[in-house]
Amino acid sequence: MKNRKMLAAAIGAGMAPLLAVTLPAGTANAHGYVSSPPSRQAQCAAGIVPCGPIKYEPQSVEGPKGLMSCSGGNAAFAELDNDGKGWRVTPVSRTTSFNWRLTARHATSTWQYYAGGRKIAEFDDGGARPGSTVTHQVNFGSLTGKQKVLAVWNIADTPNAFYACVDVSIR
Repeated sequence: MKNRKMLAAAIGAGMAPLLAVTLPAGTANAHGYVSSPPSRQAQCAAGIVPCGPIKYEPQSVEGPKGLMSCSGGNAAFAELDNDGKGWRVTPVSRTTSFNWRLTARHATSTWQYYAGGRKIAEFDDGGARPGSTVTHQVNFGSLTGKQKVLAVWNIADTPNAFYACVDVSIR
C-alpha cells in the first residue's frame, strides 16, 4: 500500500510539468482596452479581424510610457501596428465617446488621445483608481475623414501605460 502511494506521488510529480506545458493557458486578467468604438484589439477579440495571441488578451497591450505604437512596443502584439491588416473603420461624430473596459484597477495619471500626428485630448485622473469602465468625450477639432486614434492609459504608480488604436472616420 505504501509503495502504491509513493508510486502515485512520483507519477503525479513527473506529470505536473508536462501538464503545465500542454494545457491551454488561461487569459491574463489584467488591465484594459478601448471597447467602443472598437479598438484593433477589440476587433481581434471579437474575431472581426484574424489576429494572433491578442485575441485572447485584448487588455494586455502594455508598454513603457511615451510610445506611439498600437502594440505598446510588445512584439507579440505587432499585428496591431499593421495599418494594412483590414481593420474596420467606425464612423464617428466630431465629438465621440471612447469607452475603456478595464480588468484591473490601476492608479491613473492621465488618459491621452492622439490623431493626425498630434495630441487631441488629455484627461487627468490625479492618481484615482477607476472602476471597470471609463468613458471620455473626445473632440476631434478640425480633423475629418479616416483617422487612426492612439488611446493611452498612463498608470500613476508604474512606468507603464496601456495602448489601443481605434480606426475611425470622422463625419
